[in-house]
Amino acid sequence: MNRVAIYTLTSELHDEQAVAVVTKEFLDSISVAHQFRGSDYSDYGTHALDLIYVRTGGTEGIFKRLLPELLSKSHRPFYLLTSGKSNSLAASMEILSFLLQNGLMGEIIHGSADYIARRVRLLTRVGEAKLKLAGSRLGIIGTPSDWLISSGVGRTVVKDMLGINLIDIPMADLLRVISVTPLRDVSDAAPTEALRKSLPGAQQIYEALSALVVQYKLQGFTLRCFDLLTAVKNTGCMALAKLNAEGVIAGCEGDIPAMLSMMIGQSVTGVSGFQANPATINPDTGEMLFAHCTIPLNMVERYEYDTHFESGIGVGIRGYMKEGPVTLFKVSGDLSRHFVAEGELVRNQAEPDLCRTQQVIQLSDPHVASYFLTSPIGNHHIILPGHHRDVLEAMFQMI
Repeated sequence: MNRVAIYTLTSELHDEQAVAVVTKEFLDSISVAHQFRGSDYSDYGTHALDLIYVRTGGTEGIFKRLLPELLSKSHRPFYLLTSGKSNSLAASMEILSFLLQNGLMGEIIHGSADYIARRVRLLTRVGEAKLKLAGSRLGIIGTPSDWLISSGVGRTVVKDMLGINLIDIPMADLLRVISVTPLRDVSDAAPTEALRKSLPGAQQIYEALSALVVQYKLQGFTLRCFDLLTAVKNTGCMALAKLNAEGVIAGCEGDIPAMLSMMIGQSVTGVSGFQANPATINPDTGEMLFAHCTIPLNMVERYEYDTHFESGIGVGIRGYMKEGPVTLFKVSGDLSRHFVAEGELVRNQAEPDLCRTQQVIQLSDPHVASYFLTSPIGNHHIILPGHHRDVLEAMFQMI
């Protein structure tokens, strides 16, 4: 499938041959790989990005007549590409104004060839991410942890806006699979005898979760993991670290908004992200400490085993991620709010009185720290390597 398709709007008053020459010059100048569909809109809405190239003025009425057909094919925002030649920018502005008056979304893509190419690349990346999300299945193994009192979910909204199906899986299903999964020796080095003895049980949980992923055809899940402390005297930290590294979203504590945030983040960046909660915040400087007892193994340069912090049992993960740019991200369960901020991972640390993976992050804008103290979206946030604010913000413009 082609990533970008370009459709055209052209007034009948303009000479097609002359317009075609201008079209070629313009599309060549922006250097964007595309499928040129012209006035054939039969497959509109099937690509990562569909652009409507307004080639001339006098096309407003043509678009209005075409609109019902386009709405039957797609509910995405309308992206109007224009060179500005032959009054095309004026027509694009009239069309966009009409869309906004009717509660529809759109954007005019116009400017230098470099700007247009950058904007098209960004929107294409978002479109590809949305295609990855459509039809995906995310499991909720057990119910959300009792302390997540603000972390509900709008199932219908999630399905309608992202195409994600949420699948409820009883904790009893996982415990049953664990009970029939054999314990295996694990050759990994462990710093203590207690951890060495816990590794086979942690591996057993990993294999059981992997089996549930296959059974329920999941792209990811969130786990009410604290129940494992009493049920099997072990933790899911190692299992989640491995599964996330394999591309399966694996979230902690039954936190559904965090799982959705990880899924969206992975669709854009290719990694699940580090689900963590702030431990300390300096509102003056914007320096924050985040911590949790698991992190995707494909996010770290090295890692070591320790116990789970709160319980002191099982196998936790202390991971050390490469210092450098990061993005903090969280979406609410009803998708009505989202938070994105960029910063730098300035150091990893390993204090004994915190969850095992600990990251000190300096926010690019120190004022953003006030969000965590005045209007947070729950406690868990997702840390993604690299700076991704532009593409994540564009993602929410598109949905």
